[in-house]
Amino acid sequence: MTTSSGAPGPVLVERRGATAILTLNRPAAMNALSVELVAALEQAVRDLGGLAASGDVRALVLTGAGGKAFCAGADLKERRAMSLADTRRFLASLNAAVDAVAAFPAPVIAAVAGAAFGGGFELALACDIRLCADNAMLGLVEVRLGIIPGAGGTQRLARVAGVAVAKELILTGRRIDAAQARMLGIVSSVHPAADLMGAAEAVAAEIAAAAPLAVAQAKRAIDGGLGLPLGDALAVERASYEVVLKSEDREEGLRAFAEKRQPSFKGK
Repeated sequence: MTTSSGAPGPVLVERRGATAILTLNRPAAMNALSVELVAALEQAVRDLGGLAASGDVRALVLTGAGGKAFCAGADLKERRAMSLADTRRFLASLNAAVDAVAAFPAPVIAAVAGAAFGGGFELALACDIRLCADNAMLGLVEVRLGIIPGAGGTQRLARVAGVAVAKELILTGRRIDAAQARMLGIVSSVHPAADLMGAAEAVAAEIAAAAPLAVAQAKRAIDGGLGLPLGDALAVERASYEVVLKSEDREEGLRAFAEKRQPSFKGK
């Protein structure tokens, strides 16, 4: 069953079983990051985070309305009217929203169609898995506007695709298409635009079929170990393993394997 929360606004939330779908909903403005949209995005992610922590939501798909843009970046018309203090407040709010996506308790899948520039690309980089339509264009174009990526782009792109790729794309402000993004390892797969959401929901369904506590701890181990010396990173993994070792889901997984049936995981 599909449910929708509230009247149409800058961010839409739907539930499809154990998958939540969060849609940036300013298609006339290429889903640009206005003050209102960013605040709504952070609130929606935090609200869904509570459901993910309880195992009720097992995957989140993040996309943009209209098909022409995932998110074209900051709303530059709005930005031009901001003072420096206003801009700093906006950047703090944007970083909080993007960081909330990165810290979401369950895996987040970006379904990227059309433009994903600047803050829009940074938002996709904060997701765990990225799929894109064959019409997608991506870029951290900030240096061409006299600024730099300010919502994690300089750090997350380097972690996703390597330092050399990050420097080339960020220092030139170059835009790349879906095929190039796939070749560079920035996105996992490329699909016809009409098939993108189906592909994203299929990945979400695969995740939802696994043990939610194990998925959450695996995500925590990967993210927590990044940048640490190997010994410290392995300690993070062992601590996460200890959580699942004592879980009811582990016992259920072993029983289901022995009984040759699908497991029924509870997230505890």
